[in-house]
Amino acid sequence: MSRSGYSEDLDALELGRWRGQVAAATRGKRGQKFFRDLVVALDAMSEKKLVKSNLETTEGAVCALGALGRFRAVLLSDLDTYDHEALGRAFDIAHQLAQEVMYENDDRWCKTDEDRWAYVRSWAAEQIVPTGAELQGTAT
Repeated sequence: MSRSGYSEDLDALELGRWRGQVAAATRGKRGQKFFRDLVVALDAMSEKKLVKSNLETTEGAVCALGALGRFRAVLLSDLDTYDHEALGRAFDIAHQLAQEVMYENDDRWCKTDEDRWAYVRSWAAEQIVPTGAELQGTAT
């Protein structure tokens, strides 16, 4: 099992409930702040690469949550990547959303760490719901 904790053992009803929890966490105020900060953190990376299966490697490479953790000055070495509740608290998001981010970072097929960065950056940006002010700015 991956660090996201996802498995294929859920029945259709459990899976539907889980997807609903992830969707609600994504759309909520904390989830939207998380995704906006994540995109900024990814853009701020000097090397546009993400690793899988670790918040941070001994060489200093990071996953998506690790990139945001560095951006927010979270002490990554204090976090257990398999403790979903603690990760949720550390990033001020629902644990379901922390697990979803790890799934997107780790379990999507990417040929290189650069591909993983590009995929996660694009996925994170797609999760952001435009605010009223942003929508007004696009009207012609």
